[in-house]
Amino acid sequence: MPQFYRGRSRCHPVWLALSSPDIVRSTISHPPAMTKRTTPDNARLDRVVAEARQQRELREQGYRERALKLFPWICGRCGREFSGARLRELTVHHKDHNHDNNPPDGSNWELLCLYCHDNEHSREMDEAVRDRKDGTQAVATHNPFADLKDMLKKKSD
Repeated sequence: MPQFYRGRSRCHPVWLALSSPDIVRSTISHPPAMTKRTTPDNARLDRVVAEARQQRELREQGYRERALKLFPWICGRCGREFSGARLRELTVHHKDHNHDNNPPDGSNWELLCLYCHDNEHSREMDEAVRDRKDGTQAVATHNPFADLKDMLKKKSD
């Protein structure tokens, strides 16, 4: 009987069924033993390293990598500093909202954290919803102080 069944009641039908050696052997899986060492495929490793370097060069040509080289790693709105693994939370915001406008001097970019970047774009969407196509603004229909004079008069009486 396996060690993990000791001290338990063996009269219960479940324990009797589980005590079968075939069931216990089939439920316990052992990883295959590594018996021999393999030599690394140097040609494959060279290809992987070359691809990684090529990907890094392509990334560095992107506007995010250029912006990270140009600007300090600080959010332009809230002032939080980023480094290491948290650097991925720092995003590049296009000031004119045109993602194709990427001047080499970075004049159209600002670094924003994820939260400030989301806030900026939600404000932009809110303003677009509020703007009317004909240029008129919506008129307020509710007047909270409409009966204030009457209520104050009743209260003083």
